[in-house]
Amino acid sequence: MKKAIIFLSLAIAAATSYAKDIKEIVFTTVPEMECTSCENKIKGNLRFEKGIKDIETDITTQEIKITYDADKTSPEAFVKALAKIGYEAKEKECSDEAVRTGCQKGKSGCCKGNGSEPVCK
Repeated sequence: MKKAIIFLSLAIAAATSYAKDIKEIVFTTVPEMECTSCENKIKGNLRFEKGIKDIETDITTQEIKITYDADKTSPEAFVKALAKIGYEAKEKECSDEAVRTGCQKGKSGCCKGNGSEPVCK
């Protein structure tokens, strides 16, 4: 019985120690989101995509911020999902603020770089 408990404990520890590749990406859309109904339509359709951890929309900045598990999905899947509901999605370019503050990969969702030399797409 003790061996079974130890084995089970080790199996659980191994399963929970798996490091996930969590990333963020920011999109803008055409047409623009005009109301909460647009936001809800986007969130409602994206929530069915595998690997999505969180979806934030903002009408004032026209941004969709998606936190996702890169081992399970990709930005291309989000672009296709948004196209199905009539939105053309484009990855948001780095803002001047992100470049000025030295954005780091994975922190801003739109920049690629090592922190000392931010590079915008």
